[in-house]
Amino acid sequence: MSDSGIQPEIQPDDPRDDAEESPRPLIKPGGRVDPEAIRAAIDRGDIDPDDESHDALRTVEFELSRDLNKRLDRYLVDRISFLSRSQLQRLIETGAVEVNDRTAKASTKLRKGDRVSVLVPPPPSTEIQGEDIPIEVLYEDDAMLVLNKQPDIIVHPARSHNSGTLLNALVYYFENKSSSGGGLSDVGKEFARPGVVHRLDRDTSGVMVIAKDETAHWKLGRQFEKRTTNKRYLAIVHGLIEADADVIDVPLGPSPSKAKGMREKQVVRHDDQGKPAVTVYRVRQRFHGSRTSGPFTLVELELKTGRTHQIRVHLSHLGYPIVGDDMYGGSVRISRGEIDPDCPKDARNEVIVQRQALHAALLGFTHPTTDQPVEFTAPLPKDLRELVALLREHASPGEVLPAPGATVDLHRAIPGG
Repeated sequence: MSDSGIQPEIQPDDPRDDAEESPRPLIKPGGRVDPEAIRAAIDRGDIDPDDESHDALRTVEFELSRDLNKRLDRYLVDRISFLSRSQLQRLIETGAVEVNDRTAKASTKLRKGDRVSVLVPPPPSTEIQGEDIPIEVLYEDDAMLVLNKQPDIIVHPARSHNSGTLLNALVYYFENKSSSGGGLSDVGKEFARPGVVHRLDRDTSGVMVIAKDETAHWKLGRQFEKRTTNKRYLAIVHGLIEADADVIDVPLGPSPSKAKGMREKQVVRHDDQGKPAVTVYRVRQRFHGSRTSGPFTLVELELKTGRTHQIRVHLSHLGYPIVGDDMYGGSVRISRGEIDPDCPKDARNEVIVQRQALHAALLGFTHPTTDQPVEFTAPLPKDLRELVALLREHASPGEVLPAPGATVDLHRAIPGG
């Protein structure tokens, strides 16, 4: 037993029982795991996350005092708030969670008297170190910063990515380059996500807004929660989308497959795991193909819901996967020779795009300080601009369509195009 006094916890599910006892080292009053207590124990050396002999010291146990009839993963979301549900599901799959001393599944239903034991992983650090990573600032004032996120960068630190993130870049920017002063809001700091109002996938580029103070954070976050923002994406997909515009209303949920690489994949599901998902698409330009390529379509997308990988799954479901999105049926990459049949031989294998060709082109919302409507357009990054230019030159392009209801100005989103 460690001299620190940190030991396996028995935590009643009913918070009222907790009030009768002094708070436990790893458990907050009310029954939530305290990430700061775990961090402090690691900093003191009382817990070594890489030493299996220390596992008991960061194992917490809950005993249900009433019949919840709730899934294990959903129960743990309420108890370990610094981990997402998907992260908890992966934790369960690794055998780090037991119910009544037996390995459990995420779908295990919990009843009165059940004892849930969890080997808690180290929480992500809340101290984010600044790194000199370039960012493209579109707008900044005292309340917020709007940027054009580049591809191949995750937004905030996670267990396997503690550096090289957008937040590392923002910390450095506010410390060294910002002309408006201020920094990231403290909202979300306990999850190592200060200032983050919304996110984009690692390989998705485009416009994001970052809050610089708590008031701005909550006002902006409320708009995203109520879906009063105007978010528009541009994607380049395989195939010719026939209808100029349509609504994709198909429920989505996690893939039932447990195979490697499938844990994050989403699929169309018409069972109790499927959640409503609605996407509106509008065709902006069709490319009929060249001697060396098939057809492509440039499409504008409007999200009515915000499910994981929603655009990618919906387009794949229609038979038009996004270029570069090999998870959902798109090509792994696009080379110059695939589009331009007459390019020099030594340039044919030059890779133009090797990530999903998806870009958050436009974001509109109410300014958190002035209460006036604002709208920002993020130009496509170099890889997607070059792909569009090649398609327009060599892939038999059709006319640019006005697409009623479309709000992305293509002249601003695709400079020089």
